[in-house]
Amino acid sequence: MRITPSQRLICDHVINVFETGTIKGKYGAISIYDDGPHNIRQITYGRSQTTEYGNLGKLIEMYVGAAGKFAGELSPYVKLIGKVALVDNAPFKSLLRRAGMEDPIMGATQDKFFDQLYFEPARKWAQTNGFTLALSMLVIYDSFIHSGSILDFLRSRFGEATPKKGGDEKRWISQYVDVRNKWLSTHAKPALRSSAYRTRDLLREIKRGNWDLAMLPIVANGTPVDDRASGAPKPAVPAIPKAAPDALVPFVGEFEQKDLVVASGG
Repeated sequence: MRITPSQRLICDHVINVFETGTIKGKYGAISIYDDGPHNIRQITYGRSQTTEYGNLGKLIEMYVGAAGKFAGELSPYVKLIGKVALVDNAPFKSLLRRAGMEDPIMGATQDKFFDQLYFEPARKWAQTNGFTLALSMLVIYDSFIHSGSILDFLRSRFGEATPKKGGDEKRWISQYVDVRNKWLSTHAKPALRSSAYRTRDLLREIKRGNWDLAMLPIVANGTPVDDRASGAPKPAVPAIPKAAPDALVPFVGEFEQKDLVVASGG
């Protein structure tokens, strides 16, 4: 899976629009959904919306380690996130918003965080399973961001094998997006149904054969997306320290945590 800088930028821009409505991404964006453990309310935060009971604690730990502008004020929350409900903690949410809106270090930290925890695992899955095309990478990345992975219960609904197992890449991607679109579009939860713009937009790109992401702009939820960089370069941040395998909580995208558990029988 070789993605050019231009193709990678398009992937990021499309996901940013899907998640927060802008090409650049809203680093201070906060939403509240009842998709935490046992359907409790939780914070989702940042450019690609990580969750309070997912990896938000790791993101804030990274930001504190990078000595961000609000590091001192956010530091006491690191050990609380995911253990003590902060969804109604107004000072904490205000700090998150201000850090995302006012501090370039938070933007740089989020870029590294979402790259290492979501884009690279998605790329690894793509490579392991024999995918090579840029649109395939966008489809797989979107599934990792929105749903935490490539969903096994959706894979069971179509017959095409992955390229690694002798299947046709374009046919596999088309079938996966199609069944995912039907699942989202007919879901019992209105909020989840409304997120089907993602798969409808991806199906349009498949239909017009935009496998190299060269046909620009791509319209993401009504917003034209191209490969032009936006904003000034962000400052460097420290690498994520190595941790035990269970230190990172698998991400489950907004609205989908309960559905993923039910679907997998867990």
